[in-house]
Amino acid sequence: MTEAELLAGLPDAAFRAALLLARIGAAAMLVPGLGEAEIPAPLRLGVALAIVAAVFPVLAPALPNVPDAAADAVRLVALEVLTGLWLASLARLLATALALALQTAGGLLGLANVLVPDPALGSGATALGRLGSLAAALLVLSSGLYALPLRALVESYALMPPGAPWPAGAAAEEIAAAGGACLSLALRLAGPFVVAAVLLNLALALVSRVAPQVPVFVLGAPAQVLVAFALLALLAPLLLPLFAGDLRAGWSALPGLR
Repeated sequence: MTEAELLAGLPDAAFRAALLLARIGAAAMLVPGLGEAEIPAPLRLGVALAIVAAVFPVLAPALPNVPDAAADAVRLVALEVLTGLWLASLARLLATALALALQTAGGLLGLANVLVPDPALGSGATALGRLGSLAAALLVLSSGLYALPLRALVESYALMPPGAPWPAGAAAEEIAAAGGACLSLALRLAGPFVVAAVLLNLALALVSRVAPQVPVFVLGAPAQVLVAFALLALLAPLLLPLFAGDLRAGWSALPGLR
């Protein structure tokens, strides 16, 4: 390739790189593990740029050239950002299941008064919910599960090439299915805590009925806290592998990996 041909192709190459960065960069801000609020945005952007540089030689030939109209270029970039956010949201929804499960456990077992702001659960998150968010991020990063959403993101170019019509109906169905899978997993993870809360409250009600002079409310609060921490210590070695297995199975079914 001559110098003149290289210079003539620079605008198209720059536009293709911008399209890659639009999808990959948008996903990098939200994808589990990499897109956590605790990770500085410049670091996430740096990782996105590194991924773009790695995949550019492979994906660039299939990307469109610079459109003649500026409106078409803006539309292409906007669709790429939307696609990246959509794919990352599918992965993020399932990863939120552990935080939702422990948030439910904290509310049922008397730990709802200790509120800790959490990017996923909001300002009303309990301490256990926040612990679930951090544990999920640590598990994703330490086990290498973060590679599955990133691989799905790269493979998505074959499934949804830039410039193709946006499949709004299918995208909405995928989001609904991911939300259902998140709730299903969260309920299974929170099941032991729900059972423990019901049994504990039944026991306290029975004590109140049999011995009205016993200060049930005074004794019940510390008992709930003790049961919560005992259950968490007992079940954590079982819940984390279950969560990781479901996460791997769910992320293996992301668009582009099926």
